[in-house]
Amino acid sequence: MKTNKKQAAAIAAIGVAVFIIAFAGIMLTRNVGKSAKTVSTESAVSAIEKYMKKIAPRQAQTVKSPVELAASQVDELPDIDTNPITVEPVTSLYAEIFSTSEKCGTGKDGWLNEVAEAFNESGFEIDGQPVSVMIRNVASGLGMDYIRSGKYIPDGYTPSNDFWGKMLLADGVGMEVIQETLVENTAGILLSKETQKKLVEKYGSINLKTIVNATAEGEFAMGYTNPYASATGLNFLISTLQTYSAHDPLNQEAVEGFQSFQANVPFVAYTTLQMRDAAETGTLDGFVMEYQTYINDPELARKYEFTPFGFLHTNPLYTVRDVSPQKKKILQMFARFAGSEENQRLAREYGFNMELKYTVEQSQVDGSTLLSAQELWKKEKDSGKPILAVFVADVSGSMNGEPLNSLKTSLINGMQYINTTNYVGLVSYSDDVVINVPVGEFNLNHQSAFKGAVESLSASGGTATFDGIIVAADMLIKAKEQYPDAKVMMFVLSDGETNRGYSLKDIEEPINALNIPIYTIGYNADIPALESISAINEAANINADSDDVIYKLKNLFNSSL
Repeated sequence: MKTNKKQAAAIAAIGVAVFIIAFAGIMLTRNVGKSAKTVSTESAVSAIEKYMKKIAPRQAQTVKSPVELAASQVDELPDIDTNPITVEPVTSLYAEIFSTSEKCGTGKDGWLNEVAEAFNESGFEIDGQPVSVMIRNVASGLGMDYIRSGKYIPDGYTPSNDFWGKMLLADGVGMEVIQETLVENTAGILLSKETQKKLVEKYGSINLKTIVNATAEGEFAMGYTNPYASATGLNFLISTLQTYSAHDPLNQEAVEGFQSFQANVPFVAYTTLQMRDAAETGTLDGFVMEYQTYINDPELARKYEFTPFGFLHTNPLYTVRDVSPQKKKILQMFARFAGSEENQRLAREYGFNMELKYTVEQSQVDGSTLLSAQELWKKEKDSGKPILAVFVADVSGSMNGEPLNSLKTSLINGMQYINTTNYVGLVSYSDDVVINVPVGEFNLNHQSAFKGAVESLSASGGTATFDGIIVAADMLIKAKEQYPDAKVMMFVLSDGETNRGYSLKDIEEPINALNIPIYTIGYNADIPALESISAINEAANINADSDDVIYKLKNLFNSSL
């Protein structure tokens, strides 16, 4: 009897041991053959699924609303006072000049300010009347939009390069060149020291064609800025197209080449700051920047090598053709003054007019080609791959009133800048989460449902921000199963407060593993809280309290959607 009991015990012990060994074997080998990324992605999906069971979002009924196919550009442009005056006029007769920030910013970006202040102190006169200039800091693309729309027309306009004047002329806006070059700057590609070394070893030398080819082959990650807003971004776009077809950058060969290049670009940056942050965290190995900015930043000069590309940035000075004769004379006087030997020597101290031994090889382009290149970029920047995007709207009680009204205006106006071939959804949250619009192709029917859902949003209750993000992530995961090559992204519109549900700590790792960039737009917001969400995957944050939020969102949607 005792022997039987001992045998039974031994058999049981062996069974337990076998089970333990088998279980351990399964646990140790279940990820064999899977990359770390696959494993982390699977873990992220499992975490989102687990969270979703607790959140249990509600599906809203479809509410449709008529869609206006285009909004007025005048209405979306910010009031001119949102652009700071950097040099005040000192006389009643003066000429106002739009200038870009690298010429009229602070510190080493203040060359034109110093020149303008000296001009104003020099006692220039026209017909016995004292004259001066006023400098206003306005980006190249924004300045063109003010002038093109007629919302605000300055007396003078000095963008970073001559593309913007050419495009205005192509649009039928009467522009006249006062001075072709106020000061010279050079666009360039900054490559990390390691990337530079690797490319030199393979290709022997570095130029734009080498960089474009290496990017198309997936050898390194390249970034550039929105060509609708940035002179350097537009220069990079047209120069890249010309590497595929020098004399016809819009032909099929150039388009196909650009698609292969763009397929390996992680994102087009909404701002230069976003691009630099992505480089600092290792997302980008190379990015575009003007030489004057590069040389004045010791950290950039230490970490990156500068490779010139494309067209020179000559910073021309324009006027509109119907400006008064007196103001035209002021601009001509100012251009001569800025071009003096003393002021050009000062420009070199600020990082302009540097001898880089660079020869421009690009073929000249007219304004119509540039405008068409922008449209081509908007259509082809995702290389034929759809974008899956979910908007996450905060409808908690703290958003009641103006914040929610502003949120609705932002989304409804921004609809026109979303490509109709993309796939879009909408989630709203307060105490609970509601799926207002499932992810679907953004055709006219889906736009109508999206607009109707936005218009019907109302605010009350607590704030479960991260629950809303989790639901949006789950929608993107499921949509990506249907479109595996698609890019995914999320837009969170909120005041940044959270007092319900999950936390940043809960979602940070899954969102990072899933590589979902979360762009945040803050309304009367805790901006640092929203910035911490966007920082997970180097997305941008916008403060919607500024008067230019609608224009900022236009540029964000143009660069992202």
